[in-house]
Amino acid sequence: MGHTKTSNFSAKKGVGVSTITRVYKVLATLEHLEKVSGFQEFVQIFSQFGNEMVKFAHLTGDRQNDLKDEKKKARMAAARAILEKCTMMLLTASKTCLRHPDCESARINKGGVFHRMRLALDQVIEIVTDSRSNGENEIHPTSIYADINEFKMKVEGLRDNLNGITKETLTAMLEVILEHTEDFTDSAYTSHEHRERILELSRQARVELEQLVAVWKQAQLLKAKEATEDMELAIIKTRQCMSELRRELQNTVVESAGELLKCYMDHVVLKALKASGVEENLEALAEGTSKLSEQKEQLSETSRLLRHISGTEPLEITCLHAEETFRVIGPQIISAAQTLALHPSSKIAKENLEVFCEAWESQLNDMIILLKEINDVFEGRKGEKRAYLSLPRPGKHTANLKVVKAVKLDAEEQAKIAKLGLELRLHTSDVDAETERWEDQDNEILRQAQSMSSMAYSMYLFTRGEGLLKTTQDLFHQAEIFAEESLRLHSSLHALSNQLEEDEKSPLLMEAERFPALSQQLQMTCRTPVHGKAATFTKVDTSIQETTNMMTVLIKVLSLCYKLLKKCKVDQTLMGSPHGWQGNQLQTVANGESLEGKNTDTFGAKSLERHMANLTFLESK
Repeated sequence: MGHTKTSNFSAKKGVGVSTITRVYKVLATLEHLEKVSGFQEFVQIFSQFGNEMVKFAHLTGDRQNDLKDEKKKARMAAARAILEKCTMMLLTASKTCLRHPDCESARINKGGVFHRMRLALDQVIEIVTDSRSNGENEIHPTSIYADINEFKMKVEGLRDNLNGITKETLTAMLEVILEHTEDFTDSAYTSHEHRERILELSRQARVELEQLVAVWKQAQLLKAKEATEDMELAIIKTRQCMSELRRELQNTVVESAGELLKCYMDHVVLKALKASGVEENLEALAEGTSKLSEQKEQLSETSRLLRHISGTEPLEITCLHAEETFRVIGPQIISAAQTLALHPSSKIAKENLEVFCEAWESQLNDMIILLKEINDVFEGRKGEKRAYLSLPRPGKHTANLKVVKAVKLDAEEQAKIAKLGLELRLHTSDVDAETERWEDQDNEILRQAQSMSSMAYSMYLFTRGEGLLKTTQDLFHQAEIFAEESLRLHSSLHALSNQLEEDEKSPLLMEAERFPALSQQLQMTCRTPVHGKAATFTKVDTSIQETTNMMTVLIKVLSLCYKLLKKCKVDQTLMGSPHGWQGNQLQTVANGESLEGKNTDTFGAKSLERHMANLTFLESK
């Protein structure tokens, strides 16, 4: 038995050493790459760097799966996400610097990427070796969620032990919690109603604790061995008040975060920055810079507040990662835009700005997922594997339509629609069961299917009067986004079919071609204005039914794809690497082409081969 334990320890130690060795190889190549001044040398070194990163991606992916500590898993996932996104940024930022060597903003832009990659690599070393190079970073700031739980636990402990904690300690614990609530009440994005409610609950918490301390002293004077009836009541009221305070803080930040994300998903500021650079419009560039800086502060603050109430340590780490990402990428977009404004005819400068904007958009999408996961924790669904969610938001599709007043269903309507919603819920379960079989969880088709399933689940929650969709208009927006996602899946299925033999292609396309017609029908249903309560209910009913029909097709498509991929071992260019980066995919951005409409793959050898081919176009730019 002892021999087995020793062997396991040696194996784990060996994995750690190999990971660290690979990190140092990547760091050495990264340092060499940063100092390159000529194009030919850059091509050579980047080729070596790409090979190192592919091996590193495989190794850290395995290492992440082996980790038992959920906090370490979350930190490793964050580090790998940074390295994935930064690899593409490093390529375009370096190309821009080589093309415009005297441009200060280009140098700043490039330097930021290299610095962030080094920090992420350092974090991998810290996780693997279970040590930190800087002791100051060892302890993450505490969260209100954790502090309230600990406070409630200490209060509960008074039932059995009146001397288990001092009154001064309990009072100090409460004051720390209330001090943290000031982050919420001082925020400019907290509504007046929420602010007043938080302040009222904070005052009530102090009163409840004072009353508890008073009856606690009486019980001690009576030399009671356990809590008296008065103490029992005071304990219950104190714990209840703290639960209400926590719930109010949760509602406050989730509501404001949802509204903020809805506002920013149209990417108006990013589009304006791109246009100002190409047009050499310095005034518009300054205005866009100011607005993006404001967005950065808002999103960073929102991430910080979400961390306070996220509910689990891994989600806290994800919130910290989101906050840091917005703070870093915001200024990098600005420096990339400044470079383009100085060199408006430069295709590589334009390409570089596109890549950084893409990273910003990707982080916004990650925030939507994060918000969904936090909400799942609130509703007791933390074990469910639902990683994708698109919140309903106003968009171009509804810009020219008459706005319909959003309404809520009454109890009778809710009961009727719940039966149809149950069928939709069963379909999402079937999709989840189907996706569980796939070995490659980073597969693009799988990710799109999971996204559709998650949106369908949020629509199901609406039929129960739960979840983030509160009004019928929310539901219709969500259904439209669901339809759009089905069209993206349709494109991915076509790309897959191009790599299949004719006899294999036919059954897949027969099912896939049902998506465009079903999607168009659902979009028409959602966009058609209706008047009156009965008509609105009918529209809700139809939307749910049409979504259910599309989920039926999705289940068949997933089953077909699973069988085909298992049989054919399709080219990794479309399907990604089984050890690929977890999270978002790198997109091939080359030769000044737009990011939109291009096929994507997970970070692997094929991506880097394409990146290397793109380098040869540098001199023509």
